[in-house]
Parts: sequence; C-alpha cells; structure tokens
Amino acid sequence: MKFLDANIPSSVFGFFENLKDLSLETINPRLLSTCGINNFFSTQSEVDELSNTILAKKNVLNEPDRGEYGDFQTNRELSDKVCHLLKEGNTSPEIIIEPTCGKGNFIVSSLLTFSTIKYIYAVEIYKPYVWETKFAILSHFLKNGISNLPKIFIFHSNIFDFDFKSISNRHQNQGFLIIGNPPWVTNSKLSTLGSKNLPTKSNFKKHNGLDAITGKGNFDIGEFISIKLLSLFSKQNGSFAFLVKNSVAKNILLEQNKTRFNISNLKQFDIDAKKEFGVSVNACLFYCSLNGEPQSIIKEYDFYSTELIKDYGWVDDKFVADVALYLKARDIDGKSPFVWRQGVKHDASKIMELESINDHYVNNNDETVIIENDLVFNLLKSSDLKGDVVEASRKYTIITHRKIGQDTNYIKDQFPKTYHYLLDNIEYFNRRKSSIYKGKPMFSIFGIGDYSFKPFKVAISGMYKTTLFSLVKPVGDKPMMLDDTCYFLGFDILIEAEITRFLLNKEETQNFIRSIAFNDAKRMITKDLLMRIDLAKIMRNTSFGELKSKIENIRIEEWISFRENIEKKELEKNQQLVLF
Repeated sequence: MKFLDANIPSSVFGFFENLKDLSLETINPRLLSTCGINNFFSTQSEVDELSNTILAKKNVLNEPDRGEYGDFQTNRELSDKVCHLLKEGNTSPEIIIEPTCGKGNFIVSSLLTFSTIKYIYAVEIYKPYVWETKFAILSHFLKNGISNLPKIFIFHSNIFDFDFKSISNRHQNQGFLIIGNPPWVTNSKLSTLGSKNLPTKSNFKKHNGLDAITGKGNFDIGEFISIKLLSLFSKQNGSFAFLVKNSVAKNILLEQNKTRFNISNLKQFDIDAKKEFGVSVNACLFYCSLNGEPQSIIKEYDFYSTELIKDYGWVDDKFVADVALYLKARDIDGKSPFVWRQGVKHDASKIMELESINDHYVNNNDETVIIENDLVFNLLKSSDLKGDVVEASRKYTIITHRKIGQDTNYIKDQFPKTYHYLLDNIEYFNRRKSSIYKGKPMFSIFGIGDYSFKPFKVAISGMYKTTLFSLVKPVGDKPMMLDDTCYFLGFDILIEAEITRFLLNKEETQNFIRSIAFNDAKRMITKDLLMRIDLAKIMRNTSFGELKSKIENIRIEEWISFRENIEKKELEKNQQLVLF
C-alpha cells in the first residue's frame, strides 16, 4: 500500500487499520508512546488522507528512480553491517544524527544495534521518504516491542538550510553518532537537473579563479555535507560514519592539513558499490572519532573482511597514497626541472578529430573531409600510449593555431578548404560550454604552445592505471599531438627524450609514483603529481652503465651534457627560491 507516494508496511497498515480514533489530537500521542516520533502527523489533513487510503486500500504511483540525483538508498543488510561494525569498534551513541535519512534504514539499524540511544534527529528533503522513514520506525517497534524508546525528530527539510548547530548546543556533553549516506552527485549535476537541494553558491574550498573556472569549483554534495557537519561537531564527543565515494574520503583528508578538524582514528572501509547500489564507482564507509587530537592519516580496509589494505594521507607536508611505500621512495619527492604539459583541448571531437580511410579524412560524424594537410597532425589519446615507443597513430586532429589566443583569421587566406570546413561546422564551436573559450578567436583550442611542436615527447596517460612512460616520435616532419587526457615533456633532441624516459621508468621512480597516485581516482595521473618527480635526484642515483644497458647507442658525452642541463635547471630553481 502507498500513502502520499510512500510505501506502508503491512504491520503499519494493520496498526492504523485497527485504530478507532484517527484524529490528530489522539493519534500523535499514541504514536509518540509507540515509536518515539514527535509530531508523526503535522496536520489533520494528513491523518484524513491516511484514513482515505485505509478505506480505499489503494495503490498509487510507482516509486520514481532518484538515482540521477545521487540518491542511492542504503539497503538494510548494508546498514545493519555498518552499525554492527561500529558497535564492534565500541561505538555507543546517545544521539543519532542522520542528515539525509532517505527511507530510514540507518535509523532502524541503529535502533536494533545500539541500546544507548536517547535522541534521534533525521532530515530528508523528499517527502515520500519522510513518510517511509516514519513507517519503518513504527514497524520496527510494532515488531520488536519497546526495550528502549528514544525521542525521535524527523524533519522534512533541505539539509543546507537546516539548523544543526542548535542540536550541537543542546547536547554538549553527550555522545553523537553522525551516520548516513549523503548524495553521490556533484553540485553542477544537481543544478543541471534543476534540483533545489543545493548549497548556497560558494567557492567553499577557496580555489583560485582559474581552478574554479576549469572544474575544481565543482564539488561533491556528499563532501560538502561531510565538511559542514565535521566543522560543527568535530569538537563534540562521538563518531562520524558516512557512506561516500572514495574521492570524498580522500578530499576530506586532503583538506585536513588546513581545516585541522578534531578527528582521529580515521578509517576507510572499501565497499562494493556495484553489489550494494548497482553503480560503478569506488565507494567506502568513512569513519572517524570526534573530539580527538587532529590526525591526517587514514587506515584503509576492506569492508567485508576488515583486512587492512594500506595507510594513506599526510607525511610531513606531502599527501601520499601509500605511506609505507612512500617512506621507501620519498627521496625523489621534490620538483621537476621540466614543466609537464597537458595535451590539446578543443571540446569539438565530432569535427576536430579525424581518421584516414582510403586516403581520405573522415570525421567523427562519418563525413568525408576535404582539407589541406598543413594543419592536420597525428593525434594520440590515453589508450594509444602503450609500449616503450609510439611512432604511429590511429587518429588525426586539426591544429588551428600555435599558441593560446592567437588569431585564426590566417586560415581563411592560407588554407581555404580547412577554413570552409571549420566554418561549415561553426555550431560545434559555439556549443562549447567552458568559459575558457569566451572572448577567444574563432576555432580556438587550448593546451597548445611551442612545447606542442617539439619533435620528441615523453608521455603518460592520465586516465589509465598504468604508470609507463612512452617515447613519442614524429611522423615525417611533423610532431605528434596528444589530447588533454595525456601529459608530456617535449624535447628537440632524441637522446634527451630517451634518457628522460629511462629515468621515469626506473623502479625507484615507479614506486614513488605508485606511492602518491590514487588508483581509484578518475584521473590517476595529474600534472601536480608529475611535477613532484625530481629528475635531478633520480639522475644522481643513476650510473652511465645502467643507461648503457637500456640505450645501447648512448655516448658518455650525451649523458654528461644531459646531467649538466639538469644541474643548470636545478641551480636556476634554487636561485628563484632564494629571490622569492
């Protein structure tokens, strides 16, 4: 049966069906003494609606799929396991806070698990779930009787407007358990869906202008809620336990060096989100004790076996993915003497990326493209960076200028076929949403500069879990381009590229990368990570004999020249540090 789009369990339906007086003044006190919920019904009209439902025994509306809102309801088996795990860890809360309670499974599991509960505060924006939570709690007490009846408050409210501070103030000396499963969705996704359940627009991580524009200002709603509650309750006694994406747990820890929340005993229990929620995402139970000495290292476990996987977090002023591995490889943590670059970004792959079929170019719309060859370059994507050396590509791309912001009007006069092709497809450029293209010349691209035209490159995929570096060679007299999922260093001299690739693929370098790279991240390899690889330190630990065993044609003079070049860059870097 359904009531206001909420399912009514049979035990609850039977309870209401047997009540003779369905007036607000009578029914609310009865429910308070039965299940502890304050103001079960808000108005007489809600009671009347229930009465009509009972009389008609009607079914209304199928439950909507709210997955696009990041609403993945925790099943009872999982919520029971979470509460059991917490109890095994000596959690014994007096106050339960569930900020996004959904259908109430965490509340029911808590009632079954913890005998110490005195108050429960639950918040939910979706009204049918508010009712399902009330019915689930009532059903629990009807089936199990009353051994402990806490005071329960369930609020139909937007979490971002809810006053949690008053709850914190009301229970200063009691033990909290903040538990739940906040939405697994970003603020920009909810905004696109037209959701009103959004925080006030703010750059809450204080990113600089460019980072905010290019995506770092987009944050996970679960992360926002977690940080909001930790900021309010970290100095209270108790525990915090949220089901979140792994990226949220990592970001909370990443910010801990600045926020210094009073959280300790940090743990991450990795769950199988495909099994539990039917979604392909890396997720976990993030746990911490409140009101402790601030800690910034977390222990990562398997949720089902509770086997320790690794520790990660802050070591001194460095954020690392594997503490034990990092301590063995930390000697090469520093600053790269070369600037790592990202590949070409155009956001118009349908027309800007081409294949060569039967000596003709074909775009991603399966249209034959007749243009001059001058602005067409071989293109590599992350999936193409396999093996030690890459000398060919399956894709091509049009490069409209040699540096960011350069005028593209020259194409009209020098390459009329290319110009007309691009102009005929101008809507693809006009559709690009990123603000980086605003005010830029027609057909503009990004991730382009003198470095893009270096004939030899050492490159790595940002999207795949491999940490292999490949040598990319030119095709004929043209350098190969990489797309923006790749990172690279450009070289004019082949032997310098070969030496760099050797140094980056050494075991000590690979161990260091694995110690700071999070393999569950959407982009495992980033520019920030690569800039931490100090080639000068790796070079000093490398003999000419090691090089000779891998690069047969290398001469000692070339090795010396490379070393001198690196030492020169190291000296310039140190001089800049002294000046600034």
